[in-house]
Amino acid sequence: MTDHTRYNLHRNARLSVAPMMDWTDRHCRYLHRLLSNETLLYTEMVTAPALVRGGALHLLDFDAAEQPVALQLGGSDPAELAQAARLGEEAGYAEINLNCGCPSDRVQSGTFGAVLMKDAALVARAVAAMRRAVDVEVTVKCRIGVDDQNVEETLPEFLSQLVAVGLERITIHARKAWLQGLSPKENRDIPPLDYDLVQRMKMLFPNLHISINGGVDSLDAAEALLDAGLDGVMIGRAAYHQPADILCAADRRIFGHGPDTTPQDVVQQMIPYIDAHLAQGGRLGQVTRHMLGLFAGQPGARVWRRTLSEGAHKAGADSTLVRTALALVQDQTALAQAARAV
Repeated sequence: MTDHTRYNLHRNARLSVAPMMDWTDRHCRYLHRLLSNETLLYTEMVTAPALVRGGALHLLDFDAAEQPVALQLGGSDPAELAQAARLGEEAGYAEINLNCGCPSDRVQSGTFGAVLMKDAALVARAVAAMRRAVDVEVTVKCRIGVDDQNVEETLPEFLSQLVAVGLERITIHARKAWLQGLSPKENRDIPPLDYDLVQRMKMLFPNLHISINGGVDSLDAAEALLDAGLDGVMIGRAAYHQPADILCAADRRIFGHGPDTTPQDVVQQMIPYIDAHLAQGGRLGQVTRHMLGLFAGQPGARVWRRTLSEGAHKAGADSTLVRTALALVQDQTALAQAARAV
C-alpha cells in the first residue's frame, strides 16, 4: 500500500490535470508525471457500481510512478461510494474524489455527476460516509450550479453542507451545467465562465481549499488565478492537447523548484515504458495516442503527429516508430534553428 504521508496534496493541488473520460488513463498519467513531478493527477471517472457490484477492480490499476494520483468516483449511494472509496484506498490512491460535475446523459441516468448539485444533502451524506471509510482525503469536483439554479444562493449552500461534514478541498468548474438541451461537449464551452463567483466562494469559505477549473489554457492564466487568491487551478483540455506547454515548466513556475523538462527527454523516458507495455500484450497506439500533442506549436509537430497517427496501429508497430518520429522532430528543429541563425 502507498505511504500517503509523503504527499502534501493541498500543495500538489496548486496545479492539477482534470479527470477526463477516455483521456486521462494510466498511460496518459504516466506521460504527464514525466513532464511534471509535482502536478496532481486524476483518473478518469470510475463508477462506484462498476467496482462494488461489477467487481471491475482492473479499473483501479495504475503505476506507482504516477503518484500523487487521485481516483475520481461517480455514484450517488453513500454506502456504495464508501465501499468504492475503500477499494481505491486499498489500491493505493492518494485521494478519493467525488464527481458532481459531469453533465452527460449517461451519468444523469445513474443519478450522479452534475445532477447531484440539486441535492446537497445527499452529497454531504456521501462525503461523510466516504470520509468514515478511508484515511486518505476525500474531495469533490462540482459545477457552480445546474439549469435555472440561482448560483449566488445554491452554491454557498452546497459548499456549507460539505464543509459541515469535514470537506477540506474542492474543485469548482466555473460554469453551470445544463442537464437538458446541451451536449457534454457544449457544456464545456457554451455556459459562460464565472471566475468571480468562485473567487467570492473563497472569501466566504476562507478555510476551504478551492481549485478553479474551466477555460484555463496556459500557465500564465493559472498563475494569475493563484495570485488572485485561489488555492489551486485544474487544467483539462489544454493539458492534454498541449501537455508540454502546461507541464514542462510547472514545477518551477507553480511549485517554485525543479528544472524544466523537455518533450524530447520525456519521449526518451517513455521508450522503456512502451516496451514494457508491448511485452505485456499491449498495443503501441494505446500509449502514443496521448503523446500526439507533445510538440504542439514547435518545429516538427506535424510530422511527429502524422508519423505516430499513421503508424502506431499497424501490425508489429513498436517503440522504433517513436524513435523515428523523434528523429524527424529533431531534424525539423535543427532546420528551424539554422534558419533563425541566418
